[in-house]
Amino acid sequence: MPTSKPPLDPGNPPRTTEVPEHASRPPAREPAHDDAPADMEERLRAVFRQLGEDLRRAESAVAGLVRARPADDGLVYVETVEGSVAQGRRILELETGSRHTFQAFLTGLNTVTPVPRTLTSPADAAPPGFDSVPGVTYQLLVDRDFLAEPAAVAALEERVRRGEQVRVIDSPLLKLAIADGEVGMVQLSQERAVLLRQPLTMLVTELFATAWRHSRPYLREVAELAPVDRQILQLMLSGLTDAATAKQLGTSPRTVQRRLRALMDLASVTSRLQLGWYAMRNNWM
Repeated sequence: MPTSKPPLDPGNPPRTTEVPEHASRPPAREPAHDDAPADMEERLRAVFRQLGEDLRRAESAVAGLVRARPADDGLVYVETVEGSVAQGRRILELETGSRHTFQAFLTGLNTVTPVPRTLTSPADAAPPGFDSVPGVTYQLLVDRDFLAEPAAVAALEERVRRGEQVRVIDSPLLKLAIADGEVGMVQLSQERAVLLRQPLTMLVTELFATAWRHSRPYLREVAELAPVDRQILQLMLSGLTDAATAKQLGTSPRTVQRRLRALMDLASVTSRLQLGWYAMRNNWM
């Protein structure tokens, strides 16, 4: 049924809400900035121009280096050395050919140059008639595995007696030899090594210097210690067991334990850890 509208009251006309004229229209859009794309395009062009200039400068610098370098200087900056025999020969050449310094990492489990041959004097290992060059400073860094090798201690003692610098580091080393800071050989595996010449030798000389700074002296002459006690203390600090120390020195584990007990009494300590600290503080090692 249709609903009838209420009659209009002539004395009370209906109210009407006036809407402002500006509210009835959508808001006016901001005028477009036609110069914005142009500004962005100009900035991009400036960036690419700068990149182009940088690239041209880099190319010019490389070209200058190439022009400054001789067309053929006859040097091979990286050379691969294949086979254990060739590696051993190269190490010998580096040592006997040194004029000022010879630096080397000596690591255990190395079959290229066994310990007795690694640490024999150049004159012993060189062909008959070779006379070793005097005045060469030796710096030899050995690891724990090397100290466990047969004949290592006796060979290192001989090096120390000749005035060569020997230090010990607890972390494993790779096989490395550097002659005069100019030529270095790094062993990659038992069958392969690389020979480096300047400027690449800077990489291995920095590696050697870093390891050398974190090492400790191998042995020092201490009047109150017998040579065998210094050897036992050295091997103990390197982590060798009593049995391994005894085998290295040609004695029994019981003798090693007895001498360590005597060293602890001498240092007035009650443990091997305290003995190690005492030895380091008092320059026993």
